[in-house]
Amino acid sequence: MKTRFLRRAVLALLAVGASHVAQAQESLESFYGGRSVTLLVGYPPGGGYDVYARVLQRHMGRHLPGGASLVVRNAPGAASLTLANQLYAVEARDGSVFGTFARSIPMDRLMGRQGASYDPTRFGWIGSANNEVSICTINGALGVASLADFMSRPLTFGANAPGSESHMYPTILNNLLGARFKVVTGYPAANDLMLAIERGETDGRCGWTISAAKTAYADWLKQGRLFVAVQFATERHADMPDVPLALDLAKSAEQRDALELILTMQAMGRPFATPPETPAPRLQALRRAFDATMTDPAFLTEAEKQRLEVQPVSGERLQDLVGAMMKTPQPTIAAARRAIAF
Repeated sequence: MKTRFLRRAVLALLAVGASHVAQAQESLESFYGGRSVTLLVGYPPGGGYDVYARVLQRHMGRHLPGGASLVVRNAPGAASLTLANQLYAVEARDGSVFGTFARSIPMDRLMGRQGASYDPTRFGWIGSANNEVSICTINGALGVASLADFMSRPLTFGANAPGSESHMYPTILNNLLGARFKVVTGYPAANDLMLAIERGETDGRCGWTISAAKTAYADWLKQGRLFVAVQFATERHADMPDVPLALDLAKSAEQRDALELILTMQAMGRPFATPPETPAPRLQALRRAFDATMTDPAFLTEAEKQRLEVQPVSGERLQDLVGAMMKTPQPTIAAARRAIAF
């Protein structure tokens, strides 16, 4: 008798659980089905973040419950700091809006960048299409042929806004590792940085991801019109096994710890995130749709045609990385701040 009662109770609980799951799924389908979801990009059209976003736009919607469409809207400013603040404080928190901004955005807050008015742990991290490796490149016509030669020259680098990766990485080489580079800010987008090199205004650019370089300037790299001096990552990229890491230049444990903290953002890749307080079921729906897109044959085919690297990082992993970053010991944060010198 007792066994029969327990069996009925278990079956009743299972039925209730299944009903709740069905209702939750129906709720997600009613919310996303046929909806236009806004994908904000913190840069002008044409750069790497924009290209990744637009390829994602064409495929992710069909993986959302009920099927949705993604609409890309560019919201540039201050190397995407403007969008980070906007997403944090202004945009709808109902799962209908998400955005992509610089992988340095969490680090900017940790380092005390002026205007970084957000708590990066409160964003709903959806995922990243890539675990990025960034490089410093210079005009091949300058004749630099080694890392030592590169570090000894008073080169000029173009950059976006202060605090952007194109500004941050040559600054780190100066403050932490003894280079004597001049960094000129104010170039709005990636194409402007390359035009500055072509016009002779600058000698090179730093904080440029290998995936973006290979997408837009593969011929320049093959022809030697660009010299790749150093990589910013914890491991060398498979396509550039002979290019040294910035970590190789560290002369003390303090320098290495500071660099490793800064380079955490490389694992952030090209992140996508929702505003804070996005309902958990909708954040999960966006995460799972993103994950499914990363293995979607149609998405992968288009990414290959665009020469985009796809080495996805899950939203849960990004959330963990940001949380760990914000718990970094103060001495390491202080050393990293001195290196970046905001």
